Amino acid sequence: MSEQKEDKESWGKFVLDVAIIWTVLMGIFFLLFHFVLSNDTVSGSSMQPNFENGQHLISVRHAEIKRGEVVIVKAPDEPGALYIKRVIGLPGEKIVSKNNQIYINGKRLAQPWLTKGRKMTDMGSDTDFSATQNFTMVSLARSRQFQQYYTQSQLSYINKYNRIPKGTYFVMGDHRSISKDSRYIGTIKRKNIIGVVKLRYWPFNEM
Repeated sequence: MSEQKEDKESWGKFVLDVAIIWTVLMGIFFLLFHFVLSNDTVSGSSMQPNFENGQHLISVRHAEIKRGEVVIVKAPDEPGALYIKRVIGLPGEKIVSKNNQIYINGKRLAQPWLTKGRKMTDMGSDTDFSATQNFTMVSLARSRQFQQYYTQSQLSYINKYNRIPKGTYFVMGDHRSISKDSRYIGTIKRKNIIGVVKLRYWPFNEM
């Protein structure tokens, strides 16, 4: 009887230990993905051919944001929706697009992420994925659609300096010809950038 009792106590302790360990691990997992990481899924084709619809990504919250990095942002025009875009212009910079080239503060920006898109065209047309219309911040700010995303002081800053408003980022999709990005929905505030993409874990063959 004594041995059976000891076996039951031992088994009960084992189950309790496993439950505690599992609870701790789940707590760490929850905190990690709530405060440090973000698990996101690509929706749509605006980042083709580099990112495809349905792919799963891990992004790092509160990471330093650099030009050329891919970020997950809160959609200004669709409450609750998230967009995946690439950072092109930083706060306070002058950005100009001319003849499918981007110029930052007067210097042409190398865009290796568009290489694949230059060889691809939209279905049923001869428009390259990488096609980018001509624009400046001032020309964009003239549209009524664009104006709704800015305060009057931001619009005054844009019209006076022709630069990206302070505290915001100019983001674009790699599939330029169809992407709904800062050319249409304005620049993105830092607080609305969820995280910087660091890992594509699905599908495995494109990790």
